[in-house]
Formats: sequence, C-alpha cells, structure tokens
Amino acid sequence: MKGKFITFEGIDGSGKSTQLRMLADALRERGVDILITREPGGTPLGRRLREAFLETEETVAPMAELLSFAADRAQHVEFLIKPSIADGRVVISDRYADATFAYQGAGRGFTEEQVNSVITLATGGLKPDLTLFFDITVDEAIRRMSVRPEAHAKRNRMDEETAEFYGRVRVSYLGIAGREPERFKIIEAGRSVEAIHADVLEMVTELIDV
Repeated sequence: MKGKFITFEGIDGSGKSTQLRMLADALRERGVDILITREPGGTPLGRRLREAFLETEETVAPMAELLSFAADRAQHVEFLIKPSIADGRVVISDRYADATFAYQGAGRGFTEEQVNSVITLATGGLKPDLTLFFDITVDEAIRRMSVRPEAHAKRNRMDEETAEFYGRVRVSYLGIAGREPERFKIIEAGRSVEAIHADVLEMVTELIDV
C-alpha cells in the first residue's frame, strides 16, 4: 500500500486526540501499518523543544513561538514523516502546519504571507492527503478543558489562552476548510464519541482503501 499522510486538527478541547487513539486501534485491528505522531514533539529534538516552549514561565515573543514550532516541524518532516511515507506507512499526526496557520497566524496576528513562508520552509511543501478538523464551539471547548482530568495536572502556556484567542483560531480553521474542501474535512465534534469515530473511520478507510 502506498504511504499516506493524515492530520487531525482542532482547537483545544475538541476531542481530536481521543479520536486519533480510537482510529489507531481500529486501523491496527485491520492490519494497517501506521505511525502515530504529534506536533510539537514528534521527534526526540521536538520533545525537548515542546518542553522548553510550553513549560517556560518567561514571556515568549510571538516570533519566537512561530519559529520554535517551525523548527520542530522541520525535524519532524525530514526524519520521521517523509521516511515513513516512503516506507508505505500511514502517518497520522495530531496537528501539523494548519495549526501554525490558525494558532500563530490568526491567533498571534501574523500575516498569511509570513506564516505561509515559514510553513513552506519547514515542510518543504509536504501537505497531508487528508486533514480532519474537529469543530466545536469555543464555549464547549473551554467547558471540556475545565473538567477533563488533565485540567488538574501541571498547566502549560497554551492553557492560559482566552476565549477570544480560540475564537480567532477556530474561524481561521474554518477558512482553510472553505479554501481546500477536498483535503480539509470538517467533523462536527459536539456529538457522541462513537458517532464521531464512525465518521472518522469511514473517511480514513476510504482514503487508504482498507
């Protein structure tokens, strides 16, 4: 089977990581050779960058944030994603370049030209075959984040963002869906976990033909 690249996107609290784990289990049961990864932190270097960036208590300049994620992605693409696709594996990543466009572009206020230039440099032009965006209202996302078990653990910088920030990010993601409807699919994430999983599995198995 030819390698494929699938990404999961969504604002924090959308449930995408839960759905990714469920999809991984279902595909493994069908004998699909998959690699599950994430951004930031998909490589050893990326994990160190993630820890340094998310756990720092100092103020982080928006440009430093943008370039930190780009460094993580460049390492991720070159040494994990591309080789795995070349080996015929299905790579599924929890976030990728669309997150930079939404979070650092709309969220932090960088222009589309600035963000796209950095994304192109970091990815070498590699785009996913399929992106699933788990769409949920900002109010519901914040409610979920407040009650999930991780909420009582050590918090990081991104946990402190405002509803206004997440609103800008969500609108940006929806804009990508409007521009790239063949690649970027919207999953209504306010439903039951089982109903969402059924839709995800259908879309992914159609792509990889299993």
